[in-house]
Amino acid sequence: MAPQHSHSVVLPKARENDNPASRSGSVGPAPSGDGALSRVKMQERWNHFISALSCCHDPEYCPACGLLMRKALLLLVLAGFGIDRAYALPAFLEKFLPHPPPQPSHPAIPAVPPASAVKIPAQAAVPDGTPALPPVLVQSGPLSFAPLVQRVIPAVVNIAITQISSEGGGKVPAQIKGTPLEKRYREKMQRHQEEILGAGSGFIIDPSGIIVTNDHVVGDADNVTVSLSNGQELPAKLVGVDALTDIAVIKVESPKPLPYVTWGDSHKVNVGDWILVAGNPFGFGSSVSAGIVSARGRDLGAGSLDDFLQLDAPINPGNSGGPAFNMRGQVVAVNAAMVSPAGGSVGIGFGIPSEIVAPIVEEIRRTGHVDHGWLGVTLDDGDGSVVLVDVDRNGPAQKGGLMKGDKITAINNAPVENGRALLRIVAAGKPGNAVTFTVIRKGKTVTVTLPIGKRPADADE
Repeated sequence: MAPQHSHSVVLPKARENDNPASRSGSVGPAPSGDGALSRVKMQERWNHFISALSCCHDPEYCPACGLLMRKALLLLVLAGFGIDRAYALPAFLEKFLPHPPPQPSHPAIPAVPPASAVKIPAQAAVPDGTPALPPVLVQSGPLSFAPLVQRVIPAVVNIAITQISSEGGGKVPAQIKGTPLEKRYREKMQRHQEEILGAGSGFIIDPSGIIVTNDHVVGDADNVTVSLSNGQELPAKLVGVDALTDIAVIKVESPKPLPYVTWGDSHKVNVGDWILVAGNPFGFGSSVSAGIVSARGRDLGAGSLDDFLQLDAPINPGNSGGPAFNMRGQVVAVNAAMVSPAGGSVGIGFGIPSEIVAPIVEEIRRTGHVDHGWLGVTLDDGDGSVVLVDVDRNGPAQKGGLMKGDKITAINNAPVENGRALLRIVAAGKPGNAVTFTVIRKGKTVTVTLPIGKRPADADE
């Protein structure tokens, strides 16, 4: 028969002068009234107590006895702590036992560093008394240009030009003229004739079919064909051109009124304003692009009236003569030139302001040409004045009394900024109109009034 094992608990030996009653955490029977029980008697009573709780002789291998003994030990621990401390046990365990971190119900938000940890770059020192720049309300651009495009694009046209070129100019050499070889030469030259095609843009400003474009688009064309936005093609005839401003007017005949656009005031166009450019880039057909006005008053050295708006909207070959619209759908410039090292748009284009184009167009419609004012002088910029470096013999300036070396400080009582500004004012005037100059001559201020002349076609000024 297998040996029976009794389960006993050995209590530690009590220290001298250690009263068991004073130890709230001691485990075992309470002491008798005659004094503390001997260690042997306490051991016997404890073993008897444990045996009484067991349902068998081997509680170590009995699940029921093991569970019962664990409950008894828990009761003894609670008795040792006292009832009041038993109530505090859950809080005690909650405080000192480790807990797993709680699972967040949403992704964690990165912690924001305290203000002391955020480094703010030092601002440049502002001189005393310098007012701070006021806050500026920046209005966002349109969410879409589609409504504007739908309204103005029917008035934008594509222009195709044809020029007949004959190799050798078609002139019969003198040595064969009148001989049998002349006929053979003419037949050969006829076979070498070819059509040179070009493309440009324009826009309708009158329902009768008046179209504005550039002089360099149609000026040398033998035939001009206009394609409307609906695909209809119409032949066009040249009304007139102005080479100085690079403006041309053509006309098409239509059985019904055509859609058209109106002029806007380019004086009111500011740097940073939105613009919409329409045209026929590379001959692909009607298309639009958008950008802002990058600068005003650009002088490209092309003529006396140079006063371009610089645009950052893409302007490519074929866009010439097309309109640049403000956000009201009004034409504020005519696309005229671009800066392109490689032949394509690099974001620098130029438009002729409507304040220059509109009166030129009206003059062409009325007379077929434009006469510009002329002085006949060579100018250089001085210190607060414009110096007459040379005066053309028998020119308007010499006839009117201006002399070489004169320093012009004002024209019609308005200060003159530079020589380009003076020539622009004169060129915009009509021949025969009187102009008054304020001049410094040999240290004295004099006034000279003279009629401006008509600008010759070959004038450099």
